[in-house]
Amino acid sequence: MRNNEFELFTIGFTQKPASAFFETLRTAQVARVIDVRLNNVSQLAAFSKRDDLKYFLKEILGVDYVHETLLAPTQDMLDRYKKNHGSWDNYQREFLGLMEERRVEEEIDPGLIAGGCLLCSEHQPHHCHRRLVAEYLKAKWNNVEIKHLA
Repeated sequence: MRNNEFELFTIGFTQKPASAFFETLRTAQVARVIDVRLNNVSQLAAFSKRDDLKYFLKEILGVDYVHETLLAPTQDMLDRYKKNHGSWDNYQREFLGLMEERRVEEEIDPGLIAGGCLLCSEHQPHHCHRRLVAEYLKAKWNNVEIKHLA
Protein backbone atom coordinates (compact mmCIF):
# COMPACT_ATOMS: atom_id res chain seq x y z
CA MET A 1 0.00 0.00 0.00
CA ARG A 2 1.22 3.52 -0.77
CA ASN A 3 1.57 5.95 2.13
CA ASN A 4 -1.66 7.85 1.56
CA GLU A 5 -3.71 4.78 0.63
CA PHE A 6 -6.07 3.08 3.00
CA GLU A 7 -7.86 -0.23 2.91
CA LEU A 8 -11.59 -0.56 2.45
CA PHE A 9 -13.00 -4.03 3.00
CA THR A 10 -16.34 -5.42 1.88
CA ILE A 11 -18.24 -8.47 3.11
CA GLY A 12 -21.61 -10.14 2.71
CA PHE A 13 -23.15 -12.24 5.43
CA THR A 14 -25.38 -14.73 3.61
CA GLN A 15 -24.15 -18.30 3.22
CA LYS A 16 -21.77 -17.79 6.15
CA PRO A 17 -22.09 -19.14 9.66
CA ALA A 18 -21.49 -16.53 12.36
CA SER A 19 -18.15 -18.11 13.27
CA ALA A 20 -16.77 -17.71 9.74
CA PHE A 21 -18.19 -14.20 9.40
CA PHE A 22 -16.66 -12.87 12.61
CA GLU A 23 -13.34 -14.71 12.14
CA THR A 24 -13.02 -13.25 8.64
CA LEU A 25 -13.49 -9.75 10.05
CA ARG A 26 -11.04 -10.48 12.88
CA THR A 27 -8.36 -11.80 10.51
CA ALA A 28 -8.70 -8.72 8.28
CA GLN A 29 -8.43 -6.47 11.35
CA VAL A 30 -11.26 -4.20 10.25
CA ALA A 31 -11.63 -0.95 12.18
CA ARG A 32 -15.44 -0.84 11.97
CA VAL A 33 -18.33 -2.35 10.06
CA ILE A 34 -20.30 0.05 7.87
CA ASP A 35 -23.71 -1.43 7.12
CA VAL A 36 -24.82 -0.21 3.68
CA ARG A 37 -28.12 -2.08 3.64
CA LEU A 38 -31.26 0.00 3.34
CA ASN A 39 -33.06 -2.45 5.65
CA ASN A 40 -30.78 -3.54 8.46
CA VAL A 41 -33.30 -5.61 10.39
CA SER A 42 -33.30 -8.42 7.82
CA GLN A 43 -33.92 -11.99 8.92
CA LEU A 44 -31.55 -13.42 6.28
CA ALA A 45 -29.00 -14.39 8.93
CA ALA A 46 -29.77 -14.56 12.61
CA PHE A 47 -26.70 -12.56 13.61
CA SER A 48 -27.15 -9.78 11.03
CA LYS A 49 -30.03 -7.79 12.49
CA ARG A 50 -28.95 -4.28 13.46
CA ASP A 51 -29.01 -4.50 17.26
CA ASP A 52 -27.63 -8.04 17.42
CA LEU A 53 -24.87 -7.30 14.93
CA LYS A 54 -23.87 -4.13 16.78
CA TYR A 55 -23.64 -6.12 20.03
CA PHE A 56 -21.71 -9.05 18.53
CA LEU A 57 -19.20 -6.79 16.74
CA LYS A 58 -18.44 -4.89 19.94
CA GLU A 59 -18.28 -7.97 22.19
CA ILE A 60 -16.49 -10.38 19.86
CA LEU A 61 -14.19 -8.03 17.93
CA GLY A 62 -14.23 -4.75 19.81
CA VAL A 63 -15.23 -2.84 16.66
CA ASP A 64 -17.96 -0.32 16.04
CA TYR A 65 -21.05 -0.71 13.89
CA VAL A 66 -22.30 2.15 11.73
CA HIS A 67 -25.45 2.09 9.59
CA GLU A 68 -24.91 4.43 6.64
CA THR A 69 -28.00 4.73 4.44
CA LEU A 70 -26.32 7.38 2.29
CA LEU A 71 -24.48 4.40 0.73
CA ALA A 72 -27.65 2.33 0.26
CA PRO A 73 -29.95 2.15 -2.75
CA THR A 74 -33.51 3.45 -2.58
CA GLN A 75 -36.38 1.04 -1.99
CA ASP A 76 -37.63 1.68 -5.53
CA MET A 77 -34.25 0.69 -6.99
CA LEU A 78 -34.16 -2.48 -4.93
CA ASP A 79 -37.69 -3.41 -5.95
CA ARG A 80 -37.00 -2.88 -9.65
CA TYR A 81 -33.89 -5.03 -9.46
CA LYS A 82 -34.85 -7.76 -7.00
CA LYS A 83 -38.64 -8.08 -6.96
CA ASN A 84 -39.17 -7.22 -10.62
CA HIS A 85 -36.05 -9.08 -11.81
CA GLY A 86 -34.47 -6.02 -13.40
CA SER A 87 -31.12 -6.13 -15.15
CA TRP A 88 -27.88 -5.69 -13.24
CA ASP A 89 -26.67 -3.15 -15.83
CA ASN A 90 -29.70 -0.92 -15.25
CA TYR A 91 -29.42 -1.25 -11.47
CA GLN A 92 -25.70 -0.47 -11.56
CA ARG A 93 -26.21 2.60 -13.75
CA GLU A 94 -29.07 3.87 -11.59
CA PHE A 95 -27.21 3.25 -8.32
CA LEU A 96 -24.02 4.98 -9.51
CA GLY A 97 -26.18 7.91 -10.62
CA LEU A 98 -27.60 8.03 -7.10
CA MET A 99 -24.10 8.08 -5.62
CA GLU A 100 -23.24 11.03 -7.90
CA GLU A 101 -26.47 12.83 -7.02
CA ARG A 102 -25.84 12.33 -3.30
CA ARG A 103 -22.18 13.39 -3.74
CA VAL A 104 -21.15 10.73 -1.28
CA GLU A 105 -17.46 11.45 -1.83
CA GLU A 106 -18.08 14.85 -0.20
CA GLU A 107 -20.67 13.74 2.36
CA ILE A 108 -18.85 10.71 3.77
CA ASP A 109 -15.83 11.25 5.99
CA PRO A 110 -12.87 9.24 4.66
CA GLY A 111 -11.97 8.58 8.32
CA LEU A 112 -15.15 6.53 8.62
CA ILE A 113 -14.24 4.47 5.56
CA ALA A 114 -10.51 3.98 6.21
CA GLY A 115 -10.00 0.46 7.51
CA GLY A 116 -13.75 -0.08 7.55
CA CYS A 117 -15.73 -2.89 6.04
CA LEU A 118 -18.83 -2.30 3.92
CA LEU A 119 -21.49 -4.84 4.84
CA CYS A 120 -24.36 -6.06 2.73
CA SER A 121 -26.28 -9.30 2.41
CA GLU A 122 -25.04 -10.61 -0.95
CA HIS A 123 -22.63 -13.53 -0.60
CA GLN A 124 -20.28 -12.29 -3.34
CA PRO A 125 -19.53 -8.68 -4.31
CA HIS A 126 -19.98 -9.14 -8.07
CA HIS A 127 -23.64 -8.10 -8.20
CA CYS A 128 -23.82 -6.13 -4.98
CA HIS A 129 -23.93 -2.40 -4.41
CA ARG A 130 -21.18 -2.62 -1.75
CA ARG A 131 -18.71 -3.26 -4.58
CA LEU A 132 -20.12 -0.29 -6.49
CA VAL A 133 -19.74 1.96 -3.43
CA ALA A 134 -16.14 0.84 -2.90
CA GLU A 135 -15.23 1.34 -6.55
CA TYR A 136 -17.01 4.71 -6.67
CA LEU A 137 -15.09 5.98 -3.63
CA LYS A 138 -11.82 4.64 -5.02
CA ALA A 139 -12.41 6.51 -8.28
CA LYS A 140 -13.27 9.74 -6.46
CA TRP A 141 -10.62 9.66 -3.74
CA ASN A 142 -7.83 7.82 -5.60
CA ASN A 143 -6.35 6.44 -2.38
CA VAL A 144 -8.50 3.41 -1.59
CA GLU A 145 -7.34 -0.19 -1.79
CA ILE A 146 -10.41 -2.44 -2.00
CA LYS A 147 -10.34 -5.89 -0.39
CA HIS A 148 -13.37 -8.12 -0.77
CA LEU A 149 -13.51 -10.57 2.11
CA ALA A 150 -14.76 -14.10 1.38
